[in-house]
Amino acid sequence: MHSPLWRLIPPIQVNGSMQMTIDLWLLEQYVSGNHSPVLRFYTWDPVAISLGYHQRRWPQRWENLTWQGMPIELVRRPTGGRAVLHQGDLTYMVVMSDPDAGEGTGAKRSPMPGYEAICEFLIAGWCSLGVELRYGQARRGYRQTANCFATATGADLVLPSGEKFIGSAQLRRNGAVLQQGSMQLNPSPELFSEVFGTEGRVPGLPVLSLPLEVLGERAIASLVESASRCFGVQLIPQPLSEGEWEEINRFANPDLECGKDSKEGSDSKSD
Repeated sequence: MHSPLWRLIPPIQVNGSMQMTIDLWLLEQYVSGNHSPVLRFYTWDPVAISLGYHQRRWPQRWENLTWQGMPIELVRRPTGGRAVLHQGDLTYMVVMSDPDAGEGTGAKRSPMPGYEAICEFLIAGWCSLGVELRYGQARRGYRQTANCFATATGADLVLPSGEKFIGSAQLRRNGAVLQQGSMQLNPSPELFSEVFGTEGRVPGLPVLSLPLEVLGERAIASLVESASRCFGVQLIPQPLSEGEWEEINRFANPDLECGKDSKEGSDSKSD
């Protein structure tokens, strides 16, 4: 019996707004029955700060930040959570059937089983690279900070030291789920401090000392292999076609606009 086929979209280098549009378009296509489950990885160019879907407040100074002479883009994700600085990180996204669809609805429904069903491939993939990860524990402080990586929830993956390494968030729609996550490979402590007022540094694990491009390539290769095993699927590399790009460029969603309210506040992790 053949394994189910998933699509693996090779890394695409476009700005953050377009990356979010692609992810949301892929979810819509899957919900409509026009697309198979999909996995992809990407980086952000130019550097960006992504806001969680529900995050309506942020420091006003973020709208005028620059990095290496380029403006830092302010982008809204379709998924929940807090703000993430995308510099020196690697983003993953998965679109698939909701792993725990039907396990309760509304306020009684917990998103944690769905996160765990997806995050196992991240744990396995990084383990093969010598990075041990476990699930974080929710703390009250999460809702009092604009910084996603200041504290972990049960949906996030942390190092043995307790430092957050991968932050993840979801959007669930009609029995499907879009999960996005940022892996902090080699962020600039100086830029992190400028954005959030605190230094962000991942401990000196051997693999994390590799040049960012090399580390990213190794991470993607390991995670693709672990995803195939953990989901029991065959991943078929397939870039976006010219026709798909045309559809994506026509696809616009005002919900991804950042708006004008920039006073600091709090939001929810999930959708």
